[in-house]
Amino acid sequence: MQADVYAIETTTRFRGISVREGMLLAGPAGWGEFCPFPEYDDAEAAPWLAAALEAAHDGWPEPVRERIPVNCIVPAVVPERAHAMVVASGCATAKVKVADEPGSLPADLERVAAVRDALGPAGAVRVDANARWDVDEAVTAIRALDRAAGGLQYVEQPCVTVDELAAVRRRVDVRIAADESIRRAEDPLRVAVAEAADVAVLKCAPLGGVRRALAVAEACGLPCVVSSALETSVGLAAEIALAAALPQLDFACGLGTRALLREDVVDPVEELRPVDGWLPVRRAAPEPVRRADVAAGPERAHWWSGRLARVSALIDPRRAG
Repeated sequence: MQADVYAIETTTRFRGISVREGMLLAGPAGWGEFCPFPEYDDAEAAPWLAAALEAAHDGWPEPVRERIPVNCIVPAVVPERAHAMVVASGCATAKVKVADEPGSLPADLERVAAVRDALGPAGAVRVDANARWDVDEAVTAIRALDRAAGGLQYVEQPCVTVDELAAVRRRVDVRIAADESIRRAEDPLRVAVAEAADVAVLKCAPLGGVRRALAVAEACGLPCVVSSALETSVGLAAEIALAAALPQLDFACGLGTRALLREDVVDPVEELRPVDGWLPVRRAAPEPVRRADVAAGPERAHWWSGRLARVSALIDPRRAG
């Protein structure tokens, strides 16, 4: 199995990293991307490999739509930059990162207000706390952020546990979206989030591929948003395939993340960048013709090769070989 390791700088520090790394795997159906974050152990990385192998060996289900609405993503940046990023994106929906560090609420409020100003009254603002709050902190922050935004579309993963999400949901008038509570559950097909959330955020890679994520969506029984795991255009194509195959798609998806990487592994004309807030659906991932240009150094390539071997041993060896 051909496997190439890439290392690409991010445009801003995101999830605590400034370099995104991963592997590109080739197969009879095309290319897949294996890029679990470095802190994930081998068991948690196994679904990511399953998703990459699905793309490379099996391909994806037939789409039911030809394009996907997307939100722009606004990291924890100063208000002026947040405003400029939203205007430049052309998107009508923005997801704003909040709770990046303790005591960040005043800065979060300014950032969210700047995003609302950039979008205008008709745009949709959503925020993502990455489970950084306890219940009381979440309630206080959500009410303040809702006022600053002139109305939030939803708040993504304000707390860690499903019980905490349910407690927050009972006390606020803003929709709650579950992300980590689903994809990092021991069994995403069985996690009960219907009383704790109004929206399910799905990510193809950590859920084990498009088909597995579709089964999770059906089991959740909630409106779904598909979001990126900060992949290159190869991995983004799989996330788009998931969004394209969902029976219903009521919200813009979090797939406008190409702008968070300084480079890509594909030809510039093949990069999956939104145009006027939309991304086209592809039947297969674009070919990573620039993988040599963004190749990781020998030490990191060796580390990823070892990781691939270990994680391969955890899944069907016929698929891993």
